[in-house]
Amino acid sequence: MTDIAPRAVTSGGRRRPGGGPRAGTVIAFLTPFFLPFVLFYLVPVGYALWQSFRVVRRTGGQYGTSYTTFGGFDQYTQVFQNSEFWNSIGRIGLFGIVQVPVMLFVALVMALLLDTPLLKLKAFFRITAFMPYAVPGVIAAIMWSYLYSPQLSPVVDLFQRIGLHPDFLGPGAVLWSAANVSTWLWTGYNMLIMYSALQSIPQELYEAAKIDGASNWTIAWRIKVPIIAPSIVLTTVFSIIGTLQLYAEPAVLRQISSNISSTFTPNMLAYAVASGNNYQQAAAISVVIAVITFVLSFGFMRLTSKKAGL
Repeated sequence: MTDIAPRAVTSGGRRRPGGGPRAGTVIAFLTPFFLPFVLFYLVPVGYALWQSFRVVRRTGGQYGTSYTTFGGFDQYTQVFQNSEFWNSIGRIGLFGIVQVPVMLFVALVMALLLDTPLLKLKAFFRITAFMPYAVPGVIAAIMWSYLYSPQLSPVVDLFQRIGLHPDFLGPGAVLWSAANVSTWLWTGYNMLIMYSALQSIPQELYEAAKIDGASNWTIAWRIKVPIIAPSIVLTTVFSIIGTLQLYAEPAVLRQISSNISSTFTPNMLAYAVASGNNYQQAAAISVVIAVITFVLSFGFMRLTSKKAGL
């Protein structure tokens, strides 16, 4: 019987994960992302959170010296007691309940139409639908403000010629005029996300459904829509976040309508408060908006995660 000695393990064996030049390469590739992320996102968020717990005090009466000190939850108490804040939340809530479902339904229908083999010139319609997203929000709001203005709008003039007198900037319509601008801007973007998801569905699935006698309508609503449910959830979350950040559209329309106040939306309220040099309360408003956005987005994802397969 011969003795078989175990082989000696040399120092040139397998390297430990995460060591050596490989880790340095990973860090080098991640730094261009993390550095701006920390400087322009985490640092401002942390500073706003810190400012929200500060208050301005004065010594020596009204004309004395002012100083900033820790105030606990004083700023948050003032925010929650501010009726303008709750009015702006109510407006934006109504805006989101109506505008978001309408926009996403239109985007879904457009995506399904683009995915059907019956439609011709798909590239043209895809670019046309996505083109409004390339227009900056402020420019889009200015453009629509001309269409809403009674003195300038050819649309209003056409209605007046047939005996109708719409007031797109009236107290009952101005919120929906802003919603129309947002819908025009973002429908194509959401449509493209849904259409991209539809393109990943195997064609064999449609062929099998047609063999079983399924119509195009059945394939669209019973097969395509359930499969792209994660994309629909994603666009809904994006829309919820965007709704609570609404600022540009009403801010521009405010220049031609007296029915939009400086506190029309939560973001406009925060800007108005900051313009009055009350940066601490503006920071508190921003933190509250961020918390509401997180709760609504996270709650929606939890409610729909099982059905959407997330």
